[in-house]
Amino acid sequence: MNFENLEVWKRSARLSADIYKLTIDLNDFGFRNQLTRSGLSVPSNIAEGMTRESDKEKLRFLDISRSSLAEARTQIYIGIDINYINKNIGVLWINETIELSKMLTALKEKIKADS
Repeated sequence: MNFENLEVWKRSARLSADIYKLTIDLNDFGFRNQLTRSGLSVPSNIAEGMTRESDKEKLRFLDISRSSLAEARTQIYIGIDINYINKNIGVLWINETIELSKMLTALKEKIKADS
């Protein structure tokens, strides 16, 4: 399964790019760095996991991706609360992290069923 064909990878890469673009002028480097890193971790771990040979390793990297989504979602909530992230954009990002998490869960179930 080529990771580049996975909708979850495409959408998570798009979210990561959006996070970078819309936080570029944020002066709080620590916050911005943590958020961009957690966002970047999602598609990166999907890609790494899907190129692994064993299903066990694939599932482990998909779990890491899902955890990174939860981390990013937490940071987005905080960013909205402290006015670093526009509420409308933040809500869109939160909803996207929830959808991506569901997609990762479904992908994990498919890998388990196919093995």
